[in-house]
Amino acid sequence: MNEFFEVPPDFTGEVRLDTYIAKTLGILNRSQIKTRKLTASINGGAVKLSRPVRAGDRLELSWQNEADEYLVPENIPLRIIFEDGNCVVMNKAQGMVVHPGAGNKSGTLANALAYRRRLRRGAGDTDLREGPRTGIVHRLDKDTSGVIIAAYTGEALAFLAAQFRARAVDKRYLALVRGVPALERGKIEGLIARKAADRRRFCLVPSAAADARVFSGAARGRYSFTFYRVVKKWNAYSLLLLIPKTGRTHQLRVHLKSIGCPILGDPLYGRSDKNFPGAGLMLHAWRLSITVPGAAAPSCFTAPLPLRFKRIVDALDAVVK
Repeated sequence: MNEFFEVPPDFTGEVRLDTYIAKTLGILNRSQIKTRKLTASINGGAVKLSRPVRAGDRLELSWQNEADEYLVPENIPLRIIFEDGNCVVMNKAQGMVVHPGAGNKSGTLANALAYRRRLRRGAGDTDLREGPRTGIVHRLDKDTSGVIIAAYTGEALAFLAAQFRARAVDKRYLALVRGVPALERGKIEGLIARKAADRRRFCLVPSAAADARVFSGAARGRYSFTFYRVVKKWNAYSLLLLIPKTGRTHQLRVHLKSIGCPILGDPLYGRSDKNFPGAGLMLHAWRLSITVPGAAAPSCFTAPLPLRFKRIVDALDAVVK
């Protein structure tokens, strides 16, 4: 595998190349850097992995792939919001897995993107295998729908990922929840980590009261922060606008459960609802504001409210008049 990246011009600090690859680019972890025999050049010259990276550096990275890590491109229809030679913004459907994993080796967003990349390279490219790099900058849970962005090039990936790390991206979600928050608008914050008793679930405790006993292993949790505002409310339900300022796994689902308003249809953090027993997870990534490569200012991408939301809102409006 051979890829090119450019360190953003506003990059500050002094970080080793191997640390930058593992923590900033996220393409290989530290053990993989060794086992995949990664080699690197910076600005055209071979370097050691201990060499610090600096703003504007052009990186050429080469490593070996494991045979079972190749993606098979699949012609899966995607709802495209924006696309150019650098990146693509999509409205992900509920139920679509983003990355391949155990039990999900095909049919994922990553497989679909591999196919689109092959089309962009030209019809003459007959190699049906793609490396494990997907270009996906951030993630959405399988049952969360809405806006997601992916890069087509290594440079675009680094450019977009830098904005997420700097929290310069504005993400807004809509959620239908059971219950009504005590406050019309507010914030939820604290440490979030996996539960020791059930690794599928995460939990939240206030930062000042973090109790290591509820966390798995030595992990004490990672700071998380979400703003919320009530958009509409009924007797026992409400529609919320959510603005996460951090991006922890299951963050919004855990945060809303913590204030007594679990997301409707959430199988992990909620319970079956007698009025809407067939509801899936009612969480939608509604808007994403981010600067795409080559643009001078942020662009705002939106995904319309899904039909599954509209049906429940209409049903609640019909009952509460």
